[in-house]
Amino acid sequence: MLILGAGGQVGRALQAELARRQIPGWQALTRAEADLADPESLRTIIRARQPQVIINAAAYTQVDRAETEVALAMAVNAEAPALLAEEAAALGAVLVHYSTDYVFDGTGTAPYAETDATCPLSVYGRSKHEGEVAVMAGCRRHLLLRTSWVLGRHGHNFLRTMLRLMAERPQLRVVADQWGAPTSAELIASTTLDVLAQMDGQPADDPRWGLYHLAAAGSTSWHGYAGEVWRLAAARGLPLALAAEADILPIATEDYPLPAPRPKNSRLDTGRLRSTFGLALPDWQQGVRDVFDWEMDKQ
Repeated sequence: MLILGAGGQVGRALQAELARRQIPGWQALTRAEADLADPESLRTIIRARQPQVIINAAAYTQVDRAETEVALAMAVNAEAPALLAEEAAALGAVLVHYSTDYVFDGTGTAPYAETDATCPLSVYGRSKHEGEVAVMAGCRRHLLLRTSWVLGRHGHNFLRTMLRLMAERPQLRVVADQWGAPTSAELIASTTLDVLAQMDGQPADDPRWGLYHLAAAGSTSWHGYAGEVWRLAAARGLPLALAAEADILPIATEDYPLPAPRPKNSRLDTGRLRSTFGLALPDWQQGVRDVFDWEMDKQ
């Protein structure tokens, strides 16, 4: 097994989960060791190691910068997955690739199913969609996992940003009309390995290969997410400049303009994943609590 993007939230969670399960025979490479923007180097790495499973946890995730760094976003999120699919198919290997709710335009309120039409609003969303198309076309033994609002124990995320701002400011303004499910990198990693265990050795014509939505259960807005973080922090007795949850003011997307448009509805229907593999996915609050507790315990 070869993991790309070892330094990211999901990459680090995958390594921790593999170690916890005592699964041998895997390697994890950081961006410095395997740069998805360097196709020839990436091809050389795959051919030298000849993995049976490739997990691509690397991506260009700077949503706003992608609006101007179009070529780099496309190279990492679209062209590199196409190369990985080609090389995986040549090796007879499995390719696991992660995608995003940003492939949808976010209209309506119903959770998106895998069969719903895509319509990305941003360069980032388009780059991830092109990567999806390339993976599905290039490697039959693929698991394409769309997720949303990822938070993990490492790196930058909304929870960590809110804790910092709540300690500094007596009032916050947080977007209340974008909805999704905060999904922990640890849940993504453990579910990925659960699915791989069931698909181990399965032929290319097994209908279970393909596209799945992977997100925690339930949904909330960014404003609701911030409220959950405040409640956790207050229960721990953390010193907060923000004295009451009511001091988190709800605002509209239009009140917080950004270079790249965001989908207002990022809810994902996970029914196919749960029914196909017999999996239960916890509520989003559980993942937030787990990451919060880890953050507190390390201090």
